[in-house]
Amino acid sequence: MTAPHPNATPVPVDTVLNVQGIDACYGSSQVLFNMCLNVRRGETLALLGRNGAGKSTTMKSIAGVVAARSGSIELLGKQVRGRAPHAIARLGIGFVPEDRQIFPDLTVEDNLTIAIKPSADGQTEWTLQRVYDMLPLLQPLRHRLGGQLSGGEQQMLTVGRALMGNPSVLLLDEPSEGLAPIMVQKIGALIQTLRARGTTIVLAEQNLQFCLGLADRAVVIDKGKDVFCGSIAELNQNEDIKHRYLSV
Repeated sequence: MTAPHPNATPVPVDTVLNVQGIDACYGSSQVLFNMCLNVRRGETLALLGRNGAGKSTTMKSIAGVVAARSGSIELLGKQVRGRAPHAIARLGIGFVPEDRQIFPDLTVEDNLTIAIKPSADGQTEWTLQRVYDMLPLLQPLRHRLGGQLSGGEQQMLTVGRALMGNPSVLLLDEPSEGLAPIMVQKIGALIQTLRARGTTIVLAEQNLQFCLGLADRAVVIDKGKDVFCGSIAELNQNEDIKHRYLSV
């Protein structure tokens, strides 16, 4: 069992994901420094920061795509740091990467069905039909190749693919990035619906305004370190934090 990190913060009893003191590097360049966050069951946590602050690296470290070289990452009380990405996915992490990574030569339906797996405790709450019900724009496109979709349609497909794995935590990395305003609204509505259904979400974003009606709490990251943790309302009222770490 991994010993608690010396700077570990108290963890609520309903915590699903607990990240304490992780460091991460790309080669010899360190990107994360003692990064901490925790997410409670049914909560949407916004991970906010400027471009290059370390949001995507935090997400990738949780998903095992980037190896955290120290610290602790616990999912439902189980240590996942050091495990392979596919093993972490099987334990309950659903990762929607910033660059989507759909299969362009497979149909929409094949992109979804290739990701089918039960949850870590054997449940199959998310089925193909339920994903189509949640994402109605995908069903008419089910025979279209992934590479023929618009950016917004690909983003919806990537979220649907993650849901097909019945995750305990859904990691959404910059889901509104580069999308037309109408698709940004649709993504926001989707996150709101998932939140209302009790899905546990970590939402990495640069845009605080996008997160205001979606997130319960926020962690602000700057230069690979968490510099604020509190409710989304507290963050919105903190002009100093917004000016220092979120203004462009």
